[in-house]
Amino acid sequence: MNVVSPDAMTPAARRLVDPFQRAVTYLRVSVTDRCDFRCVYCMSENMTFLPKKDLLTLEELDRVCSAFVDLGVRKLRITGGEPLVRRNIMWLFKALSRHLGSGALDELTVTTNGSQLARFASELVDCGVKRVNVSIDTLDADKFKAITRWGSLDKVMEGIDTALAAGLSLKLNAVALKGVNEDEFDTLIKFCHDRGMDLTLIETMPLGEIDGDRTDQYLPLSQVREDLSQRWSLEDIDYNTGGPARYVRIGETGGRLGFITPMTHNFCESCNRVRLTCTGTLYMCLGQEDAADLRAPLRASESNEPLTAAIQEAISRKPKGHDFIIDRTTKRPSVGRHMSVTGG
Repeated sequence: MNVVSPDAMTPAARRLVDPFQRAVTYLRVSVTDRCDFRCVYCMSENMTFLPKKDLLTLEELDRVCSAFVDLGVRKLRITGGEPLVRRNIMWLFKALSRHLGSGALDELTVTTNGSQLARFASELVDCGVKRVNVSIDTLDADKFKAITRWGSLDKVMEGIDTALAAGLSLKLNAVALKGVNEDEFDTLIKFCHDRGMDLTLIETMPLGEIDGDRTDQYLPLSQVREDLSQRWSLEDIDYNTGGPARYVRIGETGGRLGFITPMTHNFCESCNRVRLTCTGTLYMCLGQEDAADLRAPLRASESNEPLTAAIQEAISRKPKGHDFIIDRTTKRPSVGRHMSVTGG
């Protein structure tokens, strides 16, 4: 049987286009569901994690990511859980960096809680990583401990300083939590912009059962922006990193502030993203349960033909948008899986 390799496809045939004519050019890859924090809005303190045998090997992750690159994906983001706690994770970054060298990939990035940045910042730079997102919701050590349960703010700050010194461009991501950090947004803006970092605020999303009540945590960013506009000059700007954030420039600092608003103003109409879990499950939408198994075709053949066919079939089912809602009646999440499973 003659097998047509992805490299032999025409450029048009290699593009991933969903039923709504959106080109899928951005893959977020969760390399582990494990994390060294237990953030209250993300997971329960006593989590049951996947058996290691269920995870794709680093070599398999490289192969799947490379198949997506062959199909026109231009941006890869490595996520978790906490991606930098996975053993030998730098092997994967080094392997994927070849696509940067060839020009097939525009960007290789990572989202991290910052706990391992002091250890890996220089190696990330060596692998061609230029930008890193750090998830941090407060600069108050006591609040940080309460939110993350297991985290150390000092360790994260050391990681941020080391990453900046290594030449990485950093963006801090903060989940807006009512009654927790809503009085810190001014402080976070100043902290980031004084250091040349962007800041993005994110609405809490109804993913997975947690110990608390998301209806108490939820803070609409429309309200946050209105409040900030009383003290800062906010100018909408046409700036896009390939993700869902909408940015403003703050006149007083000259820095950028992003808003990710899946609840109050979803960004589905321009969605170019899909998410791969560490077990090889592909989610075409963060807010839907429909998924495709890529592990079976990956392991079924040394040829990439079954894998490529499975990817293309999955993209043909990508929905128009999500169904996120903060359910104040049942207080159950819209989607049962935890954010740490899908990779944010």
